[in-house]
Formats: sequence, C-alpha cells, structure tokens
Amino acid sequence: MSDTVLAQAGVVVFAPFVLAALIAIGGRWGRPLGPVLASLGPLSVLALAASALVSVSGMPAPRAPWTSALAASKSVTWFASADHVLRMGYAIDSLAAWMLIVVGVVALAVMVFSVGYLAGDPGWNRYFALLSLFTGSMATLVVADSFLTMFVGWELVGACSYLLIGFWYHKPAAAHAAVKAFLTTRVGDVALMLGLAVLWSALGTLQFEDVASGVATLPAATAGAAAVLIALGALGKSAQFPFHGWLPDAMEGPTPVSALIHAATMVAAGVYLVVRIWPLFAAGPAAQSLLLSAGIISALGAAAIAVAQRDIKKVLAYSTISQLGFMFAALGVGAWDAAFFHLLTHAAFKGLLFLTAGSVIHGAGTQNLDEMGGLRTRMPVTFGVWVVGSLALIGIPGFAGFFSKDAVLERVWSASPVLGAILLAAGGLTALYMTRATRLAFLGTPARDSHAHESPAVMLIPMLGLAVPAALAGFAGASVLHSLGAQSEPLVVAIAAGALAFALAGIALGWQMARPVCAEQREQQQEGRLWRAAAHGFYWDHAVSRLIVGPVTSVARGLWAWLDRLVIDGVVEGLALLVRGAGSGLSRLHTGNAQVYSALMLLGVLAMFVASAWLGR
Repeated sequence: MSDTVLAQAGVVVFAPFVLAALIAIGGRWGRPLGPVLASLGPLSVLALAASALVSVSGMPAPRAPWTSALAASKSVTWFASADHVLRMGYAIDSLAAWMLIVVGVVALAVMVFSVGYLAGDPGWNRYFALLSLFTGSMATLVVADSFLTMFVGWELVGACSYLLIGFWYHKPAAAHAAVKAFLTTRVGDVALMLGLAVLWSALGTLQFEDVASGVATLPAATAGAAAVLIALGALGKSAQFPFHGWLPDAMEGPTPVSALIHAATMVAAGVYLVVRIWPLFAAGPAAQSLLLSAGIISALGAAAIAVAQRDIKKVLAYSTISQLGFMFAALGVGAWDAAFFHLLTHAAFKGLLFLTAGSVIHGAGTQNLDEMGGLRTRMPVTFGVWVVGSLALIGIPGFAGFFSKDAVLERVWSASPVLGAILLAAGGLTALYMTRATRLAFLGTPARDSHAHESPAVMLIPMLGLAVPAALAGFAGASVLHSLGAQSEPLVVAIAAGALAFALAGIALGWQMARPVCAEQREQQQEGRLWRAAAHGFYWDHAVSRLIVGPVTSVARGLWAWLDRLVIDGVVEGLALLVRGAGSGLSRLHTGNAQVYSALMLLGVLAMFVASAWLGR
C-alpha cells in the first residue's frame, strides 16, 4: 500500500505545477477549462490523504507524529560533499495526511467559489493558474521529508501569496500590500535559513527523521539556537507578533485568496513546521518561551484590534492572527497535539467565514460594516452559514471550535493560570467582535439604499460544504489525535464553563456595541482614544515605519547618494571620461599627412633607442 501512496504523492507534488502551466498558456480557449484543471490539484491532494489515512488505520498508533506508523518516503541526492549529503524527497504519514485534507478541502472550496466571485475578471486564467501553483506549493511543503524540500515549498508559498495578494496590481494599495507581505515574511525566512545552517553544521543532515533522532546528541546551546531561529521563521510565516502587520493589508487580494491564505496554506505553514519537528523544540525551552510569548500577545492584541475594525475582511484577518496566537501558545507549553487539532478546526470555520464575507461583498457591493445591515432577509443562506462559522469560532458547545479551543485553554491553564486567564479574555473578545460584526452586517435595517442579493449556487455550495466540518469536526478530535500518537484529554468542566461565560459576556457586549444609533453617537463612540488606537492596530505599523522603515530608507538613500553615485559611479564614469579624453586627444594625431606620420615614426624609433640605452647601462 505504501508504494501506491508514494506514487500518488509524486502526482500530487508535480501535477498542480503542470496544471498551472496549462492554464496559464491556455488563452481564451483555456478560460472555461481553467477552474476544472485547477480543481484537479486539490482532488489529487484529497485522494492522497485518503489513501494515507486508510493505510494508517490498519496499523498500531504511532508514539508521535515524527515516528508515524506509515513511514512511506522517497528521496534523491541533491548535493553531496565529502561525508555530507543533501537529499530532497517526500514522505507520507498521518500528520501529513491530515494537513493534506485541510489543504485539499479548502483549496477545492475556494476554486469552486471563485468561479462565481471572479466571473468576468480579465485575469481569470492567471488567477486559476496561481491557485493551482499555490496548492502544489503547499502540498510540497506538507509532504517534504526534509528541511530542504520543505524550504522549497515554503518559499513557493510565499511567492504565490505575493502574486495573489497583488492580483489586482493596478491598485496601488494591492501592490503595496503584496510587497509588504513579501518583505515582512522574508525577515522570518532569513532566520529560518540561519537555523537550517546551524542544524547542517551540527548534524550534517537536514532530513526530518535524522534531525529528530539527532537532537539528543546536540549541545543544549546549539539545539536552542536552531530552535529559536526556526521559531522566528514560523512566527513570520504565521503573522505572529511582531511580524503580524502584513496580514491585515493582505486583504487587498481577492476574498477567496484570503480564505486560502488564512485557513489552509500560508499562515498554517508555521504551526505545521513546529509540529513536524517538535523534538527540536522540546529540547529548546527558549524557543518554547518565544512561541508562548508571541502567541499570548497575538491572541489578546489581535482580538482587541478586531473589535474596532469596520472592514469585515479585516475583522477576520485580525481574528486569524488571534486564533493562530492560541495555537502558538499551545505549542509554547508543549501541547503540539492541541495546537494541531485547533489548526484543523480553524481551517474549516475560518475558511467558511472568509467565503461568507466574499459572498457578502459580492451581494452587497461593500465590505464596510457601517454600510451594511439587514442582509439576513436578502441573503438568508449566507447569513445561516455565517452564523455557523461564527459559533464555531466563538467556541459555543457542540461546534468545532469549542472542542479544539478548549483543549488549548486547558493545556495553557495547566502550565500557567495567568496565561490561561489571558486566553479566556481573548476568547471573550472573539465573541464580542463576531457578534458586533454579525449584528452590523445582517441584522437591523439597511444602512443605505441597498440592492443586495443572494450569491449564485456556485458560491453557496462550497460555503455549505465547509459549514459541515465547521459544525461537526470537533467530534473527530479523539480519532485525529489517536492517529497522531496522542491522547485526547477529558473535558475540564470548570475551564469549559469559564470559557463559555466569557463567550456569553462577549456576545452580550458585542450586541450592545452594535445597537442602532444615530451617526453622531457612532462617531462619538469611535472617537475614544482607546477605540482609535485599536482601530489603527495600536499604531504598530506607524511605529515600524518610524523606527525601522524610515531609518533604513534614509540610510539606503544616503548610501545611494554618496557611495553608489559619488564613489562607485564616480570611479566608473571617471575612468570612462579619462579613456574618452585620451582617445579624443590621440585622435588629433590622425591628420592624414604622410610627413607627420614619418616624423612621429622617427621620434618613436629615437625614443626606443634612448630607452634601450638607458635601461642597458
């Protein structure tokens, strides 16, 4: 069975790239085939995941995801030097299979939804080619058997995100957001590369299996340094503090792209990487502390910022940062299993919420919450699935988020009641901003003359499909964790009750904040100092611009003006002027007069004799 799985893995890794090329060169004839061809990538991903899980089901449970029961792998030598060999390949196990399900389900839903959302867009072929490339890149990252192969998929995911965030590149805001995302994540990627260099220097290998088994032989300082550097790479890719500023601006891309980036690909990669190589982090307490600190700050801070957002997509963007903060907080206390389970459920309900937001924007013609209202009657199906996604995100009992988020809360609370209380407060803020957004968008009376309408079936079907796991995926937690070699923890009633109490309080406060008021009252509410600070992301982007971007830009301009233009260009241009002047002067000797040439020849001969006599004396 493993040979079949390996053959399928090869198809999954390479097929989306081939399909992307076919879509890109298709031209007009390829337009109707674009979505069909692009959808073959996610379908092949799901087929591989299903085959892998079937194979795993008949085996004993593994001890951990890095000692999977299904160790099907294949690799080739990429580089060899003396005793060191770098290999590239792919490996399939239960951890990769569950992640592939996330990628396949969300990518397929996004591609079907995009048929309606992007109808008539002139960049149709380019869009679906990039979606296919995105799917293949994430699949490469997931099934990688080494840091080297993973890094290829890691960078391809970053490149696809850049291209899709800036898909409408004629809009200055979209082009700026794409560059911001690319440059911010590159900071983390540099740290990741340094971490890989430390591992290569210490172990002579970058294979996940070899690194996991060789960590015990490393000095504590070496393992800690490598883990911290790789943690910085994961935090950058997953938009955690202090690298979070790029993700809200990434909303300039098409809304289905936001669903893919936030739920299944870009930001999920950081959490997946940490879980994949957990033995390294288990040996690096400093790295765990870094993950815990960044996760706690991101969970609470992003939730507070989301409360004051007017853009429905930015509410969800900051929500993603906050929920990823929950995952990293769990990783910081060693609960990799709870973090990964929350990653799975979050993909379902956050993908659903972003597609629902896209349906609202498509039907209402705006993404400003203050310009909505009363959409429940005009878009009943969209409203229904939005409620399902919101209840799952808030963590209402019975919905997916209740099981996974409470697992995170319980593990963090066990490690530190103070930090657990902070996450409880972040959960209350989650309920607040989602209730506020729901009432502003769907309830009450329309804020303006609206011709809002329900979205077409091609957009509603994938939303309804994602609503099922958003509501029910939590009940599969025990099976998922068992296949990963972990055990589900029993529900701690006190913590679950506390989380529910915070959620209900958040719902009540959010409902009150979104009550219908006159324009003057709403303006007064939004003019408070704390509200303005939250609405501007607590001025983090402003601080980065003043303290980092501004000084770096000034230094770069100074180097360009003095070093580049004056010194480097001065030397090059000076030599050019010197040669040109010498040539111009010597050209005057070319008079065409034979007598002048004869005299010059005689002078030359005399000079040679004088030189010979002088040198030979």
